Amino acid sequence: MDVKEDHLLDARGLKCPMPSVKTALALEQLESGGIVKVIIDDPVSRNDLPQWVKGNGHHVLGIEEKDDCVEVYVKKGGG
Repeated sequence: MDVKEDHLLDARGLKCPMPSVKTALALEQLESGGIVKVIIDDPVSRNDLPQWVKGNGHHVLGIEEKDDCVEVYVKKGGG
């Protein structure tokens, strides 16, 4: 995906719900519109993280499947 993230969060090795928790903490540090690239390898988080993002007023810009992980691009919502 050709998006420049403001923050990279490597959440590989973390099990649900920790990738969502760490994403929330990363988003708190950004202005509205900031982008976090989250790298996960937990299959439960593959479905849970995008749902958490949308349910908390943020936006999933894209999801890329890699060899052993998934990259989720999250744009901070709100104002």
